[in-house]
Amino acid sequence: MVISLSAVLLLAIVLVVMIRSKSIKVGPAVIAALFGFFLASTNMAPSVNRFLTSLADTINQIKI
Repeated sequence: MVISLSAVLLLAIVLVVMIRSKSIKVGPAVIAALFGFFLASTNMAPSVNRFLTSLADTINQIKI
């Protein structure tokens, strides 16, 4: 839960920055958000969630 909430918050911040800096227009941003929303309701959602969780675990294990 914490990882997914953090990812959503981070992606929302990146999206707002991209819209404000005119790197991406509002239309494509809405399409990307809708794509993510509908992707979450498909059978692929658990696989994406497992991948992101394992990626976060891997990053967390890196010692600097």
